[in-house]
Amino acid sequence: MLAIKNNIMAGNAARHLGTAYDSLARSVERLASGLRINSAKDDAAGLAVRELIRADIAVLQQGARNGQDGISMLQTMEGAMGVIDENLIRMKELAEQAATGSYSTGQRDIMQAEFAEMADEIDRIAKSTSFNGITMLDDTTGAATVTIHVGSTTTITLDKVDMTKAATGLNLESGGGTYEQVVSKAGFASADDVMITGDGGTFQITFDALGENVDIETAAFANGTTYTLNEVVTAINAASQTAAGYNAASAVYTTSSGQWNLKIVNELVGDVTVLFDDANNQAGMLLANFTPTNGSAGGALDIGGDGSGAAAALVTVTAAIESKDTARASFGYKMNRLESTISILDIQSENLMSAESRISDVDVATEMATLTRTQVLAQAGIAMLAQANAMPQMALTLLR
Repeated sequence: MLAIKNNIMAGNAARHLGTAYDSLARSVERLASGLRINSAKDDAAGLAVRELIRADIAVLQQGARNGQDGISMLQTMEGAMGVIDENLIRMKELAEQAATGSYSTGQRDIMQAEFAEMADEIDRIAKSTSFNGITMLDDTTGAATVTIHVGSTTTITLDKVDMTKAATGLNLESGGGTYEQVVSKAGFASADDVMITGDGGTFQITFDALGENVDIETAAFANGTTYTLNEVVTAINAASQTAAGYNAASAVYTTSSGQWNLKIVNELVGDVTVLFDDANNQAGMLLANFTPTNGSAGGALDIGGDGSGAAAALVTVTAAIESKDTARASFGYKMNRLESTISILDIQSENLMSAESRISDVDVATEMATLTRTQVLAQAGIAMLAQANAMPQMALTLLR
């Protein structure tokens, strides 16, 4: 019907032109972004799956970086072990040299002086070598293990080793050794668990150093205030650093029991006594939780003088070298394991990225075909809309 009030053909052409234009805009957006899914309305289910895959990819990639950091930490410690190795070899060489009878007492004393310096340097390296503040060659500080996350739920545990003088038996003073007091009370699932409730008393540790007592007293524990294992360790170490020059206490994790314990170590010479000076005369309250585990003191390593101690020193240094070799080898195979883990993580990440691409990325060939088709439809729609808008003019000719 020829009419001038309602142009049905123009409305129909405009509707089809709008549909073609929307499809054209969508194709342009996809080709410009490279993504098939640019918003939830493009594919709601696909968007949800894609974001989950992207999260998994991010975790895997970070896990690989964590593994690389773990390797870097082990490489740092293994490098320090290489220097310790050189010192131990030199110590064994000196002990062998002092064992022969062709040197004088004075010459052996010079050998002993160098021997002692090498032992002190090994102790310094073990205690000072760290990675981001983490020491791996002195297990008396912090946790006994380092956990490397290589995925959201996957971990690899690295065991610390103890290469200090006390642990390797390289004691150079008579009666030296390591003496410990370890909390036997169960239930420390965390180093932040409450250990004691203060009553104004003090924690006192007495070290017998060459016949002289070195007393370490912490500040009084306020009455009624609870103190965690970490807080007790901090209080003891603040006092031990002043009195003895080193940290006497540490919170250590025991893998077999899954518990944290308080460990007090004597690096001086002689016995150690741990007392809790209870202000309310309840001295057994804390001491009942302690079980002494005193290490053997042993004699001093001395290759000087008449050389009689050189043979014993050879045995001790050899044992230290074997202990060092075992520890160094453990760092090596942990590095190899981390490298293998990183390779697997990279492969998993690559495969997930491929899956994410299939869901999210645009198929350029298909989308270009769609773009071409919608361009033709849009051009045709514009042409037909122009023709439809001209139809009422035909009706006007009948009215003239």
